[in-house]
Amino acid sequence: MRRIVITGAAGLVGQNLVARLKTVPNMSIIGIDKHPANTALLRKIHPEIEVVEADLAIPGDWAAHFAGADAVVVNQAQIGGLFREEFIANNVTATELILAAADLHKVPYLVQMSSSVVNSKANDLYVETKRLQEEIFNTCSIPHVILRPTLMFGWFDRKHLGWLRRFMTRTPIFPVPGNGRYFRQPLYAGDIVSIISACIEQRITGTYDISGLERIEYGALIGIIHDIVGARARIQKIPYRVFWALLWIYAWFDRNPPFTTKQLEALVIPEIFPVIDWPGIFNVQATPLITALRETFLDPRYSEITLSF
Repeated sequence: MRRIVITGAAGLVGQNLVARLKTVPNMSIIGIDKHPANTALLRKIHPEIEVVEADLAIPGDWAAHFAGADAVVVNQAQIGGLFREEFIANNVTATELILAAADLHKVPYLVQMSSSVVNSKANDLYVETKRLQEEIFNTCSIPHVILRPTLMFGWFDRKHLGWLRRFMTRTPIFPVPGNGRYFRQPLYAGDIVSIISACIEQRITGTYDISGLERIEYGALIGIIHDIVGARARIQKIPYRVFWALLWIYAWFDRNPPFTTKQLEALVIPEIFPVIDWPGIFNVQATPLITALRETFLDPRYSEITLSF
């Protein structure tokens, strides 16, 4: 029985990873996450696995669960928010403590979920702390792989396309900033999970930029989601500065807004991320974008499950 520890197990990638790995024979999964509501949901959806609620930025008994682990997937992340200390705690301090626990318990292999933002022209707290996280991993002596996915979507998506989908089903007008003609390369969480599984099985090492294989303009992507879910909202382009101002005002009333001005600034940067032959490298099959979007929003098991912010 192989023991796999997943940090940040109650978030987007973690929930998708658990949903697929739990079907693998002879695999014992331990999921660690600090979010009370999402951790409770993880237990409810996946009663087959062991779930630990703990803040990985604070030394504690959670480290004992690394004993006997065959691999650890380092997946916790502070993606959005307004406060620097949250990004440092979740992306930097927690990573340092995880690697110390892995070293103490002689974990033989690690998977780090980094992000394509480390190559981005954007400069925000998420970008800064993900770069620091990679620097920490680059000093780690344990064999490991670093995966840098682009914007991800899939089951349990609370922040990105999932939030946009819920928003367009609740409002009569769905705003698109500017002309909407900035390319995205969304990556299906089901595909990144297949890559993680391949890394665990094959003990792949190195650093890999994992981009969505299909480029699509943001406005067109919103239109496809609108059609798939049958939303009644009218898609309306609005000036970028107006959109920015609305987000700025919203942040005064919500301590943890689902979309911030910094994320908007990163959204409209015209950049294309490198594409490698990750289906060939990891021996996995890429899911066509339209198929992945339909699976995300129409799957009877998981598409209606919403994680908390």
